[in-house]
Amino acid sequence: MLSPQATEKIDYELTKYPVDQRQAAVMSALRIVQTERGWLSKESITEVAQYLGMPEIAAMEVASFYNMYDLSPVGKYKITICTNISCMLRDSDEIVNHLKTKLGVGFNEVTPDGKFCLKEGECMGCCGGAPLMHVNNTDMHEFLTVEKVDAIIGELK
Repeated sequence: MLSPQATEKIDYELTKYPVDQRQAAVMSALRIVQTERGWLSKESITEVAQYLGMPEIAAMEVASFYNMYDLSPVGKYKITICTNISCMLRDSDEIVNHLKTKLGVGFNEVTPDGKFCLKEGECMGCCGGAPLMHVNNTDMHEFLTVEKVDAIIGELK
Protein backbone atom coordinates (compact mmCIF):
# COMPACT_ATOMS: atom_id res chain seq x y z
CA MET A 1 0.00 0.00 0.00
CA LEU A 2 1.27 3.48 -0.82
CA SER A 3 2.40 5.37 2.25
CA PRO A 4 0.58 8.53 3.34
CA GLN A 5 3.73 10.50 2.50
CA ALA A 6 3.82 9.06 -1.03
CA THR A 7 0.11 9.73 -1.66
CA GLU A 8 0.53 13.28 -0.40
CA LYS A 9 3.39 13.87 -2.86
CA ILE A 10 1.50 12.19 -5.70
CA ASP A 11 -1.57 14.30 -4.92
CA TYR A 12 0.57 17.41 -5.24
CA GLU A 13 1.84 16.21 -8.64
CA LEU A 14 -1.76 15.59 -9.71
CA THR A 15 -2.54 19.30 -9.24
CA LYS A 16 -0.36 19.99 -12.29
CA TYR A 17 -2.69 18.11 -14.65
CA PRO A 18 -6.37 18.23 -15.63
CA VAL A 19 -8.55 16.33 -13.15
CA ASP A 20 -9.57 13.78 -15.78
CA GLN A 21 -5.95 13.08 -16.79
CA ARG A 22 -4.56 11.45 -13.62
CA GLN A 23 -2.37 9.08 -15.64
CA ALA A 24 -0.31 12.10 -16.72
CA ALA A 25 1.36 11.98 -13.30
CA VAL A 26 2.59 8.40 -13.73
CA MET A 27 6.27 9.30 -14.15
CA SER A 28 6.25 11.47 -11.05
CA ALA A 29 4.33 8.88 -9.06
CA LEU A 30 6.76 6.13 -10.03
CA ARG A 31 9.71 8.35 -9.06
CA ILE A 32 8.13 9.14 -5.69
CA VAL A 33 7.51 5.47 -4.88
CA GLN A 34 10.97 4.42 -6.09
CA THR A 35 12.61 7.11 -3.95
CA GLU A 36 10.72 5.86 -0.92
CA ARG A 37 11.23 2.12 -1.49
CA GLY A 38 14.55 2.04 -3.35
CA TRP A 39 13.17 0.30 -6.44
CA LEU A 40 9.88 -0.55 -8.17
CA SER A 41 8.48 -4.02 -7.63
CA LYS A 42 5.57 -5.25 -9.72
CA GLU A 43 3.39 -4.67 -6.68
CA SER A 44 4.59 -1.06 -6.37
CA ILE A 45 3.79 -0.40 -10.02
CA THR A 46 0.34 -1.95 -9.55
CA GLU A 47 -0.29 0.30 -6.54
CA VAL A 48 0.66 3.39 -8.56
CA ALA A 49 -1.57 2.32 -11.46
CA GLN A 50 -4.52 1.70 -9.15
CA TYR A 51 -4.03 5.03 -7.37
CA LEU A 52 -3.96 6.88 -10.69
CA GLY A 53 -6.86 4.86 -12.12
CA MET A 54 -4.95 3.60 -15.12
CA PRO A 55 -4.26 0.14 -16.54
CA GLU A 56 -1.43 -1.67 -14.78
CA ILE A 57 0.21 -2.50 -18.12
CA ALA A 58 0.39 1.21 -19.01
CA ALA A 59 2.27 1.99 -15.79
CA MET A 60 4.54 -1.02 -16.38
CA GLU A 61 5.27 0.19 -19.93
CA VAL A 62 6.49 3.52 -18.53
CA ALA A 63 8.53 1.91 -15.76
CA SER A 64 10.20 -0.56 -18.12
CA PHE A 65 10.88 1.98 -20.88
CA TYR A 66 12.87 4.57 -18.92
CA ASN A 67 16.21 3.54 -17.45
CA MET A 68 15.78 5.85 -14.45
CA TYR A 69 13.36 3.34 -12.96
CA ASP A 70 14.77 0.27 -11.24
CA LEU A 71 12.72 -2.90 -11.54
CA SER A 72 15.00 -4.88 -9.25
CA PRO A 73 16.81 -3.97 -6.03
CA VAL A 74 19.83 -1.70 -6.37
CA GLY A 75 22.51 -0.67 -3.93
CA LYS A 76 22.28 2.33 -1.64
CA TYR A 77 24.25 4.21 -4.29
CA LYS A 78 23.30 3.54 -7.89
CA ILE A 79 26.12 4.69 -10.14
CA THR A 80 25.07 5.12 -13.76
CA ILE A 81 27.87 5.64 -16.26
CA CYS A 82 27.18 7.10 -19.68
CA THR A 83 28.62 4.78 -22.32
CA ASN A 84 27.30 6.50 -25.43
CA ILE A 85 29.63 7.65 -28.17
CA SER A 86 30.55 11.10 -26.81
CA CYS A 87 31.55 9.67 -23.45
CA MET A 88 33.33 6.71 -25.02
CA LEU A 89 35.37 9.08 -27.19
CA ARG A 90 36.44 10.78 -23.97
CA ASP A 91 37.53 7.54 -22.25
CA SER A 92 34.43 6.51 -20.31
CA ASP A 93 35.53 2.91 -20.94
CA GLU A 94 38.53 3.60 -18.68
CA ILE A 95 36.15 4.88 -15.97
CA VAL A 96 33.87 1.86 -16.40
CA ASN A 97 36.76 -0.60 -16.12
CA HIS A 98 38.13 1.22 -13.07
CA LEU A 99 34.73 1.15 -11.32
CA LYS A 100 34.19 -2.52 -12.13
CA THR A 101 37.58 -3.34 -10.62
CA LYS A 102 37.27 -1.00 -7.63
CA LEU A 103 33.73 -2.14 -6.71
CA GLY A 104 34.17 -5.76 -7.79
CA VAL A 105 30.90 -5.80 -9.74
CA GLY A 106 29.77 -5.58 -13.34
CA PHE A 107 26.82 -3.73 -14.79
CA ASN A 108 23.50 -4.47 -13.05
CA GLU A 109 25.22 -6.04 -10.06
CA VAL A 110 25.23 -4.94 -6.42
CA THR A 111 28.26 -5.07 -4.15
CA PRO A 112 28.05 -7.73 -1.41
CA ASP A 113 27.58 -5.02 1.25
CA GLY A 114 24.61 -3.62 -0.67
CA LYS A 115 26.18 -0.17 -0.97
CA PHE A 116 26.87 0.15 -4.70
CA CYS A 117 25.20 -0.85 -7.95
CA LEU A 118 26.77 -0.15 -11.32
CA LYS A 119 24.52 0.65 -14.28
CA GLU A 120 25.18 1.45 -17.91
CA GLY A 121 23.37 4.60 -18.95
CA GLU A 122 22.17 6.15 -22.14
CA CYS A 123 23.10 9.68 -23.15
CA MET A 124 22.52 12.09 -20.28
CA GLY A 125 22.53 15.20 -22.46
CA CYS A 126 25.78 16.68 -21.17
CA CYS A 127 28.22 15.55 -23.84
CA GLY A 128 30.39 18.62 -23.27
CA GLY A 129 31.15 17.31 -19.77
CA ALA A 130 32.02 13.78 -20.87
CA PRO A 131 32.74 11.35 -19.43
CA LEU A 132 30.05 11.56 -16.79
CA MET A 133 27.95 9.61 -14.34
CA HIS A 134 24.91 9.96 -12.12
CA VAL A 135 24.66 8.84 -8.52
CA ASN A 136 21.09 7.85 -7.58
CA ASN A 137 19.61 9.66 -10.60
CA THR A 138 20.20 13.01 -8.91
CA ASP A 139 23.89 13.88 -8.57
CA MET A 140 25.72 14.31 -11.87
CA HIS A 141 29.50 14.24 -12.02
CA GLU A 142 31.22 15.45 -15.19
CA PHE A 143 34.77 15.48 -16.59
CA LEU A 144 35.52 12.22 -14.80
CA THR A 145 39.00 10.92 -14.21
CA VAL A 146 40.04 7.85 -12.26
CA GLU A 147 41.14 10.15 -9.44
CA LYS A 148 37.85 12.04 -9.41
CA VAL A 149 35.88 8.77 -9.37
CA ASP A 150 37.96 7.52 -6.43
CA ALA A 151 37.20 10.73 -4.53
CA ILE A 152 33.45 10.41 -5.22
CA ILE A 153 33.39 6.75 -4.12
CA GLY A 154 35.39 7.69 -1.03
CA GLU A 155 32.81 10.31 -0.06
CA LEU A 156 29.97 7.83 -0.54
CA LYS A 157 31.61 5.15 1.63
